[in-house]
Amino acid sequence: MYAVIRSGGKQYRVAPGDVIRIESQGNGTHGRVEFGDILAVSAVDGQIEKAKPDTHVIGEIVEQGRGDKILVFHYKRKKQYKKLRGHRQPFTAVRITEIGFDGQSFKAPDLPKKEAKPKKAAPVETEEPKEVKAQAKAPAKKAAAKKAAAKKPTPARKK
Repeated sequence: MYAVIRSGGKQYRVAPGDVIRIESQGNGTHGRVEFGDILAVSAVDGQIEKAKPDTHVIGEIVEQGRGDKILVFHYKRKKQYKKLRGHRQPFTAVRITEIGFDGQSFKAPDLPKKEAKPKKAAPVETEEPKEVKAQAKAPAKKAAAKKAAAKKPTPARKK
């Protein structure tokens, strides 16, 4: 089961569980996106049908950010004209959670919840005399660096 949707002037083929990067969506969606422009839907038996009015595709926002930098370089030869600009397109990563079609609903499997890593206990220190610890932890001394030979002064010029 998949659907073809249109968002931000581009078309995407999506299935439940897919993560797509679309043009940036507003922050007021509270983590849920419903796509209104559905172009086609594949039925269970593999036939592609035109979307009906009761068809819906729902996703949840996973991430918002900016894409890689694209360099835009303008140049006109023989005119001493060069201009270099960069651009980073904002995007919203959306995970498709549900596709509804013809009274049926196809949902993505739930993601496993991440478990918090247990904190490591502080290492237990054995009691040793402080002098022994200081000697063990003291870094080895390095040999002193040799000094460079002094430069000879140059003779003064006569005028």
